Amino acid sequence: MSAQLIDGKRIAADLRQSLAEEVAQLHEEAGLHIGLDVILVGQDPASEVYVRNKVKACGNVGITSNVHHLPENVSQNELLALIQRLNADPMVTGILVQLPLPENISEAEVIAAVSPRKDVDGFHETNIGRLMIGDMIFAPCTPFGIMRMLEESGVKIKGKQAVVVGAGNVGKPIAIMLMQAWATVTICHAETRDLAEHTRRADILVVAVGRPRMITGDMIKPGAAVIDVGINRLPDGKLCGDVDFDSARETASWISPVPGGVGPMTVAMLLFNTVESAKRQAGID
Repeated sequence: MSAQLIDGKRIAADLRQSLAEEVAQLHEEAGLHIGLDVILVGQDPASEVYVRNKVKACGNVGITSNVHHLPENVSQNELLALIQRLNADPMVTGILVQLPLPENISEAEVIAAVSPRKDVDGFHETNIGRLMIGDMIFAPCTPFGIMRMLEESGVKIKGKQAVVVGAGNVGKPIAIMLMQAWATVTICHAETRDLAEHTRRADILVVAVGRPRMITGDMIKPGAAVIDVGINRLPDGKLCGDVDFDSARETASWISPVPGGVGPMTVAMLLFNTVESAKRQAGID
């Protein structure tokens, strides 16, 4: 058996196309302006690439984007003042603070400063809290994208055993979302004993730990759906996920590749959230 690919690149492309059509219609019929402002602090190469990709994706669907590139030594007060200006600007319908931030700046305080109405990254405590109680406004983009991937691929969630490996900013929200879709969810983390004992029970396995190829085919239940969130660069420069793709695809029924899986979906769901934010602020259902 060789697993069917969960092609995040294709699913994301389809979503971007539908968003482009919706954005054009909203502009023509309602005069709606949709704008995403991105704050980038410092010169982190990976962050700069991520921001360029997000700006390009915005342009492809008709969303106006603006990047505020601040120096590494910017003070926290200066950063918070910028966020408050963007919160008050009606032309800004979504705000994204690119992480990580320099050590002298509190990420928690910065995220909390973004208006929940414009928090298209879905990390504000209000949005996380509403996700927890099942009254979602904006979900974090990567977990939101994973749910879309499973749905578009026809993977049944209700009544299934789901195992999430990784209890970070992806693992915790995706566990909540899977539970709300009526899966029975187990969360594993660095202190979990006998990890394979848990992963072999999973009908749906989501891995987000940042450790290259730590999940191998013999740790996967035959027929499972495997979502690999990890993206790791090997010494030879090649990228790989947290799942050993070659062995896993011989056991699983569905598997997401790295690259071309979760990454494109994260950006697509950021665009989706930005459009929804603009519609909510304009009172459009």
